[in-house]
Amino acid sequence: MQESILIPYYKDFLELNIEPANLKAVIKPQKIKNDTVLNEKEIIRVSLENPIGSAKLCELAKGKKRAVIITSDHTRAVPSALTLPLLLEELRYGNPEIEVTIIIATGLHRPTTESEMRGMFGDHIVNTESIIVNDAYRDEDFAYISKLPSGAEFSVNKAALDCDLLIAEGFIEPHFFAGFSGGRKSVLPGICSKETINENHSFGAIAHANAISGVIDSNPIHIDMVDAAKKVNLQFILNVALNSDKKVVAAFSGDMEKAHEKGVEFVRNHCECEAVKGDIVVTGNGGYPLDQNLYQSVKAVSTAERCAKTDAVIVMCCSCADGVGGEDFLRLMTGGSPGEMMTKLSDIPPKKTIPEQWNAQVYFKTLMGHKVILVSDFLKPDIIEKANLIPAKSLDEAMDKAYSIRGASSEVVVIPDGVAVIIKN
Repeated sequence: MQESILIPYYKDFLELNIEPANLKAVIKPQKIKNDTVLNEKEIIRVSLENPIGSAKLCELAKGKKRAVIITSDHTRAVPSALTLPLLLEELRYGNPEIEVTIIIATGLHRPTTESEMRGMFGDHIVNTESIIVNDAYRDEDFAYISKLPSGAEFSVNKAALDCDLLIAEGFIEPHFFAGFSGGRKSVLPGICSKETINENHSFGAIAHANAISGVIDSNPIHIDMVDAAKKVNLQFILNVALNSDKKVVAAFSGDMEKAHEKGVEFVRNHCECEAVKGDIVVTGNGGYPLDQNLYQSVKAVSTAERCAKTDAVIVMCCSCADGVGGEDFLRLMTGGSPGEMMTKLSDIPPKKTIPEQWNAQVYFKTLMGHKVILVSDFLKPDIIEKANLIPAKSLDEAMDKAYSIRGASSEVVVIPDGVAVIIKN
């Protein structure tokens, strides 16, 4: 009898049916034990009442005139409908007169729409709060600060400077080149200029041995991000950890570095898994919102690669409901063979980095050693093929193609959510 495994896909799941003889391993993060009776809102409140390495936010707000809260954009599963009201409540408890601006940290992503804001924050916040959307391409919105440790030029949205209390909210998960999301990442790349983001994500930085999932120590990208956040005095963060149902299971608030470190420790303890090598590795990008375009899908592909034998096939389940991603990413992915494009990218100096080349770089690195089959019923097959990938409209079709490449007796490793785990090699 076949095994049935669910792979998160858009707002639902795909079902992988596989013979037990083929299934070598299913790799998932550890299930977080429910050792508390607190609900999500109560978990967040307790964290705000007991910040790490910092006074409470209500105390920090006293005597301040303007606060800016950095929040994530439409590509992230931050439960802002829960967290933002609590942050605003805490701020105004300490200082009812404080002016508050919310800035959506898009990095180089497209602008978040009003409809997406209402889905993320709720109607009340959209109707009553001052919200701006970072646009990395509007040069007039940014101010130059200084160089970062890597030598990159640091320019940040002026809104972060036009306040006397800078706050960020987010969530912590493994990140394929920054080590982990959350904390300092709200500033860089979140609200930086295109030049700063591009240089931080240069070919050499992405190629660094420590610029991988789960690694922060001596990671040059992380080091620049921390320095940027310190330079603009990111004074307080609220970061949450989510389970597979995208529910809050832990919250970490307080000092930007100390609270983030505690959150990273918690997430690492639940996400680190031993590598198991397969002839075929099947994965997904965590479902909506992270699997909404091809640009984001490289996160799970890079995880799958760590479990891939030589010449293994990777099956990537990513809806791409919002298309490929940016135009630069599409142009790079369809610009030539993986080997040719890696050579071209390696010749680009940091200050000339092309927007979005970093995700293409990671894809090309994987494609030089593995065929990747993309399961998407939104993206057109001809676009997928031009991007050096193999199209499949269903998971069954993808597995048929994978077996035809690697053989009917192939050992299959399944990582249902490739964004949620750190593979130790």
